Amino acid sequence: MFGIIRPCRNRLGPELRESWLAHLCGLCLALRDDHGHLARVVTNYDGLVISALVEAQVGRSRRSAGPCALRGMQSADVAVGMGARLAASVSLVLASAKVGDHVSDGDGVFARAPMRGVGRQVARRWAAQASETGLDLGFDTAVLVDAVRRQSSVEAAAGLGASVLTVTEPTETAAGEAVAQTAVLAGRPGNAAPLREVGRLFGRMAHLLDAVEDLDADRASGAWNPLVATGTTLDEARRLCEDAALGIKLAMAEVEFADDRLVHVLLAHELRESIRRAFGDPHTHSHSHGPGPHNPPPPPGWQPAPGMYPPPAQPGPHGPYGQPGPHPGSVPPPGHVPPPSAPGHGGPPDPPKGGRKGKRGDGPPPPGSGLWCWPKLKTPPVTRGAILGCLAVLYQCGTCQYCCRDPYPGPFSGKPREAWCNGCDCGPNCDCNCDCCGCDCNC
Repeated sequence: MFGIIRPCRNRLGPELRESWLAHLCGLCLALRDDHGHLARVVTNYDGLVISALVEAQVGRSRRSAGPCALRGMQSADVAVGMGARLAASVSLVLASAKVGDHVSDGDGVFARAPMRGVGRQVARRWAAQASETGLDLGFDTAVLVDAVRRQSSVEAAAGLGASVLTVTEPTETAAGEAVAQTAVLAGRPGNAAPLREVGRLFGRMAHLLDAVEDLDADRASGAWNPLVATGTTLDEARRLCEDAALGIKLAMAEVEFADDRLVHVLLAHELRESIRRAFGDPHTHSHSHGPGPHNPPPPPGWQPAPGMYPPPAQPGPHGPYGQPGPHPGSVPPPGHVPPPSAPGHGGPPDPPKGGRKGKRGDGPPPPGSGLWCWPKLKTPPVTRGAILGCLAVLYQCGTCQYCCRDPYPGPFSGKPREAWCNGCDCGPNCDCNCDCCGCDCNC
C-alpha cells in the first residue's frame, strides 16, 4: 500500500476520526506485538483499511492501550483482533518488497555494500514474519510475494504504446487477495468477490497515483515511471483513476456490512480526495497553487460558472465585505495569491517576535522551534545515513514530531511529511465536518 488515503480530521468528524486513529494505533501495536519494535516503522495509512474492513463486517473490537509518544502520551482505545494482525502481515510483505527494491537499486542508505547486506536481512526477516502471521490467520502470503516478484519482469516488458494496466496488474492482484481475505476472517464468504474487486481497483489507483506523484522527480532523475514508459498521458491516468473509484463505489454497494461508515468515507470519499491531490481540482483550476505541470491554466475561452465567484464589492475600512479578511466560504478568483503567512489568508500565525515561546496551552510550537528544532527542514532535502537516520527516528518519536509537527522532515530522506494527526488539505475555510450519516454519496 502506498499511503494514498490521508484523511483530514474535518472530513472525518470526531467519531470517525477516533475510529480511524484506533485502527492506525491498532496496526502499529499489532506489528509490535507480533514482530518487534522495528516492524512498527512499516505502519501506513492504507494498511489500516484492511483492519477497518474486517471490523466493518463483524463489529467493533477494541482494547485500552497505554500512553504513547505519538499520541502525546495519552492512552486510547485501539483496534484489536484478526483485522489488525492481517493488516500487519500485509504491511510487512509490502515493506519487505520495498526494502528489497531499494537494496537492488542501491538507493539512499543502501548505496553502500554493508547497508545492502543489512537491508537484505531485514527484508527476509519481514517476509518470513509476515508469512508466519498470515498462516496463523489462514492467509497464504505467497500470493502477495509472487505478485511483488513479478512486478520487475512486467515493468521490463512494458514499452511505449503498451497499456499501463499491464504494469499495475501485479499490484491489483496482491491488493485484491488481501482485501478479499477480510471477508474470510469476518465469516462472510459472500463478501469475498466484491471485496476482491474493491482491492483490485484500489491497487490500480494506488499504483497510478504513486506514479503521478513521482512523475516530475522520476523525469528529473531518469528513474523508471510507468506513465513515461508506456506513454500514458495524465488525462488518461486520471480517467483510469476515476473509473476505478466508481468501480470501488459500486462494488462496495454489494458488500454486507455491520457498520460501514468509516470504510465508506475512506474508500468512497477519500479516494476521490486522493485523485484531487494528485491531479488538481478541475472545477476550481487549483487557484491556490497556480499553473504547473500537474496543474495547467484554464483553457482559452474558459468562463467561470454562474455563482463560482462572489460578486464584486467595493472595499471598505474592514475589508470588501465589511469583515476582516476574505468573505467566509468564498473562492478567490485566479490571480495573485498572498503567501500563507499574509494577514487574512488563513495560514499559520507568525511566530512570536523575539523568539519567545508561547505559554502553556497555546498549542504546539510552530514547526522547527523548541524541541522540534532538530532535525531541520531544508530545501533541497538533506539525506541522512543509517546512524543519524535511526537517531532521528528515536528523537522524532520521543518528541511527538510524527504526530504533531506538520510538516516534519523524513528521518532518512529529509523530505517534508504530513503529521499523522494534524494534516488538513481542504483549505482554510474547510466546512466538511461530516460523519457521513445518511450520505447518498453523490459526490
